[in-house]
Amino acid sequence: MIQKVAILGAESSGKSVLAEALASRFNTLWVPEYLRDFVDQHQRVPRSDEQLHIAQTQRKRELELAASAREYLFCDTTPLMTALYSRHYFTDLDPELVRLEHLHDYAFTIVTAPDFPWTADGLQRESPAVRQRVHEELLDLLDSREIPFMLVEGSLANRIEQVEFALQFLN
Repeated sequence: MIQKVAILGAESSGKSVLAEALASRFNTLWVPEYLRDFVDQHQRVPRSDEQLHIAQTQRKRELELAASAREYLFCDTTPLMTALYSRHYFTDLDPELVRLEHLHDYAFTIVTAPDFPWTADGLQRESPAVRQRVHEELLDLLDSREIPFMLVEGSLANRIEQVEFALQFLN
């Protein structure tokens, strides 16, 4: 049975780098963030009415890759983050997006600390201040939903070591 690991965090906090490194370390697969592909393809940030599609596509990619993963599937973001950003930027959330957000069916949840230097990334990243605000919103959301998580900090090597240690207790 594959254990899905959610890697959540604000913009420019090292989610993608960590997901890819963990997949390599555990000889398995990772699910890249679909939002990045969306922005690259459309050359703009998504509108409110496109948030559900982004979350559904992210989830679909998880399901597809789970069939080929080994032991773990590292998920670079989840519909929970799509909903969080939707609340941050827009007023109304599609009820189906809210449903997907609440499906949070991951064996383990990792939150990447915003302790990497902030790096602009074209259309997708806003500012260090927004990164910090979203990080705080994420921690509050996870706490309010009683979703256990591990905050990883420091260098990539330190983060991998923290996750390796924690995953020993999953099995």
